[in-house]
Amino acid sequence: MRLLLPLPVLACLFGAGASMAFGRQRNAQRAIGTIALSTALVAAVAILRHTDAHGTAIAHMGGWDAPMGIALVADRLSGLMAVVSAVVLLAVLVFAMGQPGTEQEQPSFHPVYLVLAAGVFLSFLTGDLFNLFVAFEMMLTASYILITLGGRLDQVRSGMTYVVINLVASTFFVVLLALLYAALGTVNMADISERMHTLPHGMRVAFALLMFVVFGIKAAVFPLFFWLPDSYPTAPTAVTAIFAGLLTKVGIYCMIRTQTLLIAKDDRISRFLLVIAGLTMIIGVLGAIAQNDIKRILSFHIVSQIGYMVLGLGLFTVAGIAAAIFYALNQIVLKSTLLLVGGLVDHGAGSSGLTRVGGLARRFPILAWLFLLPALSLAGIPPFAGFVAKLGIIRSGLDAGQGLVVAVSLAVSLLTLFSMSKIWNGAFWGEVELVVEPEDGPTARWGATVPMLGATGVLVAVSVALAVFAGPLYSLCERASTALLDPHDYLRTVLP
Repeated sequence: MRLLLPLPVLACLFGAGASMAFGRQRNAQRAIGTIALSTALVAAVAILRHTDAHGTAIAHMGGWDAPMGIALVADRLSGLMAVVSAVVLLAVLVFAMGQPGTEQEQPSFHPVYLVLAAGVFLSFLTGDLFNLFVAFEMMLTASYILITLGGRLDQVRSGMTYVVINLVASTFFVVLLALLYAALGTVNMADISERMHTLPHGMRVAFALLMFVVFGIKAAVFPLFFWLPDSYPTAPTAVTAIFAGLLTKVGIYCMIRTQTLLIAKDDRISRFLLVIAGLTMIIGVLGAIAQNDIKRILSFHIVSQIGYMVLGLGLFTVAGIAAAIFYALNQIVLKSTLLLVGGLVDHGAGSSGLTRVGGLARRFPILAWLFLLPALSLAGIPPFAGFVAKLGIIRSGLDAGQGLVVAVSLAVSLLTLFSMSKIWNGAFWGEVELVVEPEDGPTARWGATVPMLGATGVLVAVSVALAVFAGPLYSLCERASTALLDPHDYLRTVLP
């Protein structure tokens, strides 16, 4: 495992360096990116298999044992997040290769994208908070470049908001690190877990709240979400898709990890999280209903769906956290897929505004199917994986006696279905109406190029597979949840 755990990160970093060396050779860059992410995917699958069979795995970097040295640590949660993230990163890269514009015109796209991927994998695999901060900065530095690729004025303006808000979050993160180190003399997460009980109760609760603020900004929970709906829709489609699918879920992963591992049972901010979950769901879905652009509707739904994951975490039960994990895995795929479909509509019809296009189901039926399946899953319609995830959240909420927030989640599901039908009726139904008539070729026949359709189709297939294999996958999420709430294996592995 000493070689396997760093492999997803190293493959992407070495790929980024090699891609910079071949900056003028686009085909070489594409091959390097594909090989790097494929290697990361294979390594992530191997890590997941090992952790599920043998428990927590650790690799000591530089030969120094934790807590003094840098440790990469993987458990079932890390493995699950890494596998699904690798699949989405690879699919979105293929989509970008087929989309005219950003990837073809910007030599920096491939190396920056691989640095972003390395930051994502390091976030899931690091065993200490300082290197989690390093991983976040890798992702954010890359995202600052990606979100403004193209140089349009609206991109730069929205990108500045994104940069400022995330710099504030990074500042809070540094303050959190400084306070923890001053209080406990360590930033290793297992060591913090062992020492946290030595602090007064009020200080422990304050740390729990500060961790929530730091990672809540990343996850875009209420009221820290306002930057997201304006920032994401202006970026290139591939960038928007990977931001929507992955970056907010990294924030959720960090919330689950820190609130279960570092915060003791008596210090958990459960009621606070449940209130925030309900408000996040409501505000997000109401914002989506008020929009008339596909990308903006889906951007608000990113916020709304985050509320369900926070709800599962806030219950602090095996069933609740298992449902939150399954929900996060499903949302990584669904959000990326739906944002890619939004890009397909924009590419084929010339606009993603609901008042400007129509009849796409008649003109490009393949686009309609690519939208319909993940949209039904997002709304929680059986038998899709979204239904399984929401059912898990609802059942765990009822078992915990949280009927009010469960009622809110059911109402939000109905409003989500309404907003998805709004997209369907506006863009895919009615008379055929295109802003720009596509030129002869794949776009004229199908609405997009073959790589764009193929990558989106693969993610749709993955979303269907999540429903087909929901039973064993949900069982794996339950085992991950059990280990999170009883972290003795994690602590024993890191600090033997």
